[in-house]
Amino acid sequence: MQSKNQKIVYQGKMIEIVHETLFPNGKEIVLEKGRRAPGVRLIIETPDGEFLISKEERFGLGIDFRLPGGKVFDSLIEYNDFLVKQKDPKNQKEILEKVKVAVIREGMEEVGVKPIEMEFFCISKCGGSFEWDLYYFVIKKYEQVGQKLEEHEKIEVKKISKDELKELALSGKMKEDRSVAVILKYLNKKL
Repeated sequence: MQSKNQKIVYQGKMIEIVHETLFPNGKEIVLEKGRRAPGVRLIIETPDGEFLISKEERFGLGIDFRLPGGKVFDSLIEYNDFLVKQKDPKNQKEILEKVKVAVIREGMEEVGVKPIEMEFFCISKCGGSFEWDLYYFVIKKYEQVGQKLEEHEKIEVKKISKDELKELALSGKMKEDRSVAVILKYLNKKL
């Protein structure tokens, strides 16, 4: 979150570089970190205990098996405006409200399901020098609505078993390692 001690020194559409000035023991230090607006990922379980994932052709990665998901905010400017508004006590919305809207949107766009019930599972933090939170939700109850892909997206929905999901995660065919870790935690929790 941006504070008086933070200064944006570079801002692109999706990523910014922030300098944060701290004064431990009276000595000034400047920390540098990258920041990206948060995203969502969906763990979608079908009524018969299988999972819906996406098989995507992604620029720079080739074919990637993924948990469906996407951005919570369309740009850093929108995200930073949201953060500023959170400082005003009259306008304190929770980030989870925005995240839930993104869960519904991304479910409909990428896999063609409209979540009816969603359960928050966890947040994956990127690290100390880069802020990019991914919010993971479990969807077990949904309505089929048909994919609404953006023009540039090439996404095929795959229905796979728990064992196949675990194999994709461990084989390297799922290239987002943060999601691999979350999937393994989720599957382990179900045992």
